[in-house]
Parts: sequence; structure tokens; C-alpha cells
Amino acid sequence: MFAALGAKTITTLGSLGQFGTFSWLMVRWLIPGLVQIRSWARTIPLMYEVGNRTLPVIAVTGTFVGLVLAVQSYDQLKAAGFQDRMGVLVTLTLVQELGPVLAGVMVAGRVGGALTAELGTMRVTEQISALTVMGADPIRQLVVPRFLACILLTPLLTFFCDLFGCLAGWGVAVQLKHIPSSPYWYYIEDAIMMWDIMVGFIKSVVFGGAIGLISCYKGFHCRKGAEGVGRACTESFVVSFITILVTDFIIGYFLSGLYRGLYGFKSLV
Repeated sequence: MFAALGAKTITTLGSLGQFGTFSWLMVRWLIPGLVQIRSWARTIPLMYEVGNRTLPVIAVTGTFVGLVLAVQSYDQLKAAGFQDRMGVLVTLTLVQELGPVLAGVMVAGRVGGALTAELGTMRVTEQISALTVMGADPIRQLVVPRFLACILLTPLLTFFCDLFGCLAGWGVAVQLKHIPSSPYWYYIEDAIMMWDIMVGFIKSVVFGGAIGLISCYKGFHCRKGAEGVGRACTESFVVSFITILVTDFIIGYFLSGLYRGLYGFKSLV
């Protein structure tokens, strides 16, 4: 038992080291890739795949999450006499937490799996090895454009998730529960600050970068055969999902403490 545990620990640490090396090689090519036209020529078609083809899933997800939040929160807020402020609860929950997390999960499932399968197939068919033999760096050619597409489009997809969720919450509040529309939007404008929007934006950027890195790494290092590609896709989604949850807690905790520190400092001044 101890031998198996030790072997598993060594394997895990080796994988973490390999992932760190992979991430460093990607970062090394990232800055030159930002200023090269050829890099953007490879990135723009991937941005279409990541953004446009994922938007319908994001729209459906955000809409029904907004509907559920509005329906579930109405009775509790009405009992306390705060039903006019229902939009604040729905919007704040979407902007800070559910919007970035759900958009990240949808990107990990729809985009991350596709990236892993594509790169895994290229690894199995030795196309990546062919690039290396030809003198081209596969990380520069294949990973950097995919990473850029994920990190740039995930915040935009998060915005649409928040937007559709807020509109769905407004529909429930105004059309079904007969809450006046003007107070609904007034309390949202009064309560939601730029800080809340920045928290969701920071989370979405981190989630997009993590999804891009993990998906490409799993595709690059998948085992041979169809089974290896399938297992790499599963591992990619599972690891991305866990990473989203863990980083959501870490970022939320850090930014919450930072906000309290800044607010306390301003109040003292």
C-alpha cells in the first residue's frame, strides 16, 4: 500500500513539474506572439470557434440560471418586504460568482474538450513530432493561439452569461411577479459597483487561462490510441472544473480581504 502511495505521489509530482515546464515554455512564446501578425492570423479563427460557437450554450445557461435565481429569491425577499431589490441579489450573484464560474465550466466542457481532442489526435498521428522535425516549435504554433483565444474570449462569454441572466431575472420580476421595472433597475444601479464587475472579470480571465493551459497540456501529453485521447479529454474537463472551483475560492477570498483593507483605509482617511 505504501509503495503504491509513494509511486502515485512521485507520478503526481512529476506531472506537476512537467506542467510547470509546459506553462513556462508557453509564456516564453506568448509575448512575441502578441506582436506578430502570423500569430494573430492563427488565433482569430480559434477565437471564432471559442466565442461564436460557445455563445448559444452560454446564453441558455445564463438565461435559466437567472430564471432560477429570480424564482427562488422572490418569496424570501417578499417576506421581508424587499422584493423590489430582487434584481440586486440576482445581478450581484451572477456578476461576482455564478457568471464567471458557469461560463468557465461551459468553456471547459465545450472548448477545452475540443482543444484536448484536437491536439491529442495530432499527438497520436505524430503531427506534433513532424512540426518539431521541420524546425517549428509546436508550443508556439499550436498552444499560444489557443491560449490567447481562451483567455480573451472567456471574459466576453462571461459578460453575455451575466447579461442573459439579468434579463431573465428582470423578466420574472416584472412580467411574472409584477414588480415595477424602474425600482428594479434603480436598486441594481445603486448597489452594483465597479469593484463587483472587476471581481467577475478577474475570475473569468484566470479561468480562461487555466482552461487553455490545462486543455493544451492534456492534449500534448495524451497516451497513444483512441482510448488515450478519450481519457485525456475526460481528465482535461475534470481538472479544469476542479481548478475553477479552487481558484474561485482563492481569488474571492483574496479580493474580499483586499476590498475590506481598502475600504477600511479610505474610511480612516
